[in-house]
Amino acid sequence: MKTRSWRGRADFPGITLLVCVLGWAGPSWATIRYEVSISYPEQHLFHVTMTIPDVNGEVSVEIPAWNALYQIRDFSSHVQQVEASAGAGKAPIEKMDKQTWRIRGQGTITVRYATYWDELGPFATQLNGEHAFINPAMILLYVPDRRAEAVNVSFGDAPLDWSFESASPWSIFQSGRIRVITVLSPSYDSLVDGPMELGKFQEFDLPDLSPRVTVVIHGDGWRKKQVEEDLKRICQYEIKLMDGAPFERYVFILHIGKGVGGGGMEHVNSTAIGIPSDEYLSGVAAHEFFHLWNVKRIRPATLEPVDFTKEQYTRALWFAEGVTSTYGAYTLVRSGIWNKERFYGDLGEQISELEARPANRWQSAEQSSLDAWLEKYPLYNGPEDSVSYYTKGQVLGDLLDILIRDRTDNLKSLDDVVRGLNTDFAKQGKTYRDSLDIRLEAEKVAGGSFEQFFSDYVAAAEPLPYQQMLRLAGLDVRTVEHKRAALGLSAERESSGTVTVRGVADGSPAAGAGLRTGDVIVNWNDGEVPRSLERWVRERQPGETVKVRIRREERERTLEFRLGEEKELFYQVAEDSHAGEKARRIREGLLHGVTEARTVDGVAREH
Repeated sequence: MKTRSWRGRADFPGITLLVCVLGWAGPSWATIRYEVSISYPEQHLFHVTMTIPDVNGEVSVEIPAWNALYQIRDFSSHVQQVEASAGAGKAPIEKMDKQTWRIRGQGTITVRYATYWDELGPFATQLNGEHAFINPAMILLYVPDRRAEAVNVSFGDAPLDWSFESASPWSIFQSGRIRVITVLSPSYDSLVDGPMELGKFQEFDLPDLSPRVTVVIHGDGWRKKQVEEDLKRICQYEIKLMDGAPFERYVFILHIGKGVGGGGMEHVNSTAIGIPSDEYLSGVAAHEFFHLWNVKRIRPATLEPVDFTKEQYTRALWFAEGVTSTYGAYTLVRSGIWNKERFYGDLGEQISELEARPANRWQSAEQSSLDAWLEKYPLYNGPEDSVSYYTKGQVLGDLLDILIRDRTDNLKSLDDVVRGLNTDFAKQGKTYRDSLDIRLEAEKVAGGSFEQFFSDYVAAAEPLPYQQMLRLAGLDVRTVEHKRAALGLSAERESSGTVTVRGVADGSPAAGAGLRTGDVIVNWNDGEVPRSLERWVRERQPGETVKVRIRREERERTLEFRLGEEKELFYQVAEDSHAGEKARRIREGLLHGVTEARTVDGVAREH
């Protein structure tokens, strides 16, 4: 008989673990238990048995309507064959709405159901012959008024050559060919904030890092030395920036390979990232790792408590996501992964993206945050209809940092604001009041009012003063006109993976070739449809030929057209050769993460 000890830290005082091999039932104390069967992974079906103790006459169970993205995605659409029992007999069960079932019974109630998942990416769940990647909220029902109870999940029939990893505490019990993987969590909310990876993957810890950081990689197209070096630099810098790590163990779950995409999703002690090759890793990882503090612990009050049943509105995503992007870029340049020209180039790209969208003239950073729930609609994402709170928030973070440094003669910075929020809110177990407490923290750091900045540029959509503020940091903004390829169409990838044309520009070569709204794109240039057509076309030249295979009214046909041409005004950020001494000091502070009162090593020095 072999057993494996718990990984991670299990905070369950007074609970004794008893593993029952028969029926792979898992720990058997009076708490809610889940047994998940993945015995036929090629069917993409999770078979779940949920055991609910201490039911007094009636219990309701639900499955979240959203998780991992600010989008209502109705995970109940994946659920099938729901039935319930009490003791040896069936229990009456009634579906109340799209995500709720009511069960009548006494004592221990057992719920059985299946749920189908085969979606690639960090915001989804996938079960196939290669692996299982699980966002637990997408497959596990919960009892609404018992979310705070300890829960455990057991897997008893995963292939014996598959490994398991999660940032949640877990263990493996094995005797011969019987193996039970058990994940233990203090609450449902905690459980669903820890994605799980089962399969054949490579795993290693980052060297010379404390606390421990584990890397799990499923796929190919990556180099261990490069992954180790980039992640180590990112973790070391951000932990130092924030005066220590808020975790005992952290896990990167990476899916890498051709056709893989989607970016990253933050969790309380882990992240899941999907990228086509390791070249994209550092940019995503720097952002996701900083979420350890900003949004997972420095958290707006409007996102607590989590309501899984409907939209949860907040005005603070410009800070929670956008300023996290500010620190993603800061981390890359300050850790040496980027040089300063790459940093300036990235800032120019963010400004260019904002200024290319007419909606920037009327949609504020706060309104963009509120409207995040509309992002699943293609029309909303058009340049006339919205701006990204990521982009606008990132630029606002840079400008606010410069303004704080200028007002304090580079003695203080935005770094002091995020550290202050961490001290005053996160470490105290408190949430902040959207933009208000961010402004008050900035005012405490800088010793003056930021009311007009927040009123004009955060709550309203006044034109951002790039030139004026960047000059305070010895930087200049220039405009250059470029010609670039124009696709002439917009398309949306459905949750099933189907790519559907949502719009075709009048007079475009695509329209001339006969492409229509509603056409399904089967393949693209004799291959897979790119995950991001916008990114794909930016890497092409006007006049290049595109061949698409489409399906229309159950018939397939091939269309060919040439990429069109459009003019684009691009903003470039460069150093101002005439900058004064103060502006040059501020510029160096931005690039290296220092002030006159704090060096990169955290050692104070006199101004």
